[in-house]
Amino acid sequence: MVLDRKNGTIQNFHVADLPKFFRKEDVVVLNNTKVFHARLHGQIQGKIVELFLIRPQSDNTWLALGKPGKKFTLGTTIAIAKDFSAVVQERYPDGTFSVILNETKETIIEKANIYGDVPIPPYIKKITKDSDYQTIYAKYNGSVAAPTAGFHFSKPLLSTLKKIGVTILEITLHVGIGTFMPIKTQTIESHEMHSEWVNLPENIAETINKAKKNKQRIIAIGTTTVRTLEGVAALNNGILKKYQGDINLFITPGFTFNIVDAMLTNFHLPKSTLIVLVSAFAGRKNVLNAYQVAVNNNYRFYSFGDAMLII
Repeated sequence: MVLDRKNGTIQNFHVADLPKFFRKEDVVVLNNTKVFHARLHGQIQGKIVELFLIRPQSDNTWLALGKPGKKFTLGTTIAIAKDFSAVVQERYPDGTFSVILNETKETIIEKANIYGDVPIPPYIKKITKDSDYQTIYAKYNGSVAAPTAGFHFSKPLLSTLKKIGVTILEITLHVGIGTFMPIKTQTIESHEMHSEWVNLPENIAETINKAKKNKQRIIAIGTTTVRTLEGVAALNNGILKKYQGDINLFITPGFTFNIVDAMLTNFHLPKSTLIVLVSAFAGRKNVLNAYQVAVNNNYRFYSFGDAMLII
């Protein structure tokens, strides 16, 4: 689907038609994060439990979730393998808790990839291989979910865009629980976003700033890329600078987009921060109309669903 956010017009195409909507000197920004095996199975006093690593808090301390939650009391040890265990350090009101694993962050991810499973969404029954839940440009381990708008890109499609004259850039946002936590508060403004780690290299920031000055379009692939670019810009008076650290920007209607001119995204769940972000970018009326058109035309929703290009 192609949605013009200025006039609300909608056109139906296939992903193979995407190059028709890109032009020379456009700048496309991808999120090159890679999903690691964050879902671990272990034992607490002989009982099987699930430990879900969300994100590192320090080199050996991680924010996590667990099933059944009541088993994860303070000081409890979760035995995952002979050489891999965790201890509950602190519990938080939202149901998450921190665990200590006596390894470096890199070793923890390496061992999780050996002993754990890919944390696919509950509506997906199984995947046959890891690459089925990664973008083709995934590079850096750290996400608990894939930036699914990127699933639509193949090597030939990226090659076609480059031949047109499109510049392809990469940033990193490690997708965490903040992306998927539903809005349960009475008002959108009361919802608290969890932080996610991002990396925006200096050369990428400079390239995008220069492109903005030259009136080139910045096209973000996925809401994670939007949050990275706009989150870093919000820290620097609307421009980009080298940044590595946490972002917890919650984009709601009325937000001023300083960097992103167009975006490709999937169709999202109701009451999610993602659909709020898309509504802030394209207008609530336009998005509601687009979603109705999607339903009427049997578009697929969620992680392995269809795409919407908002221009």
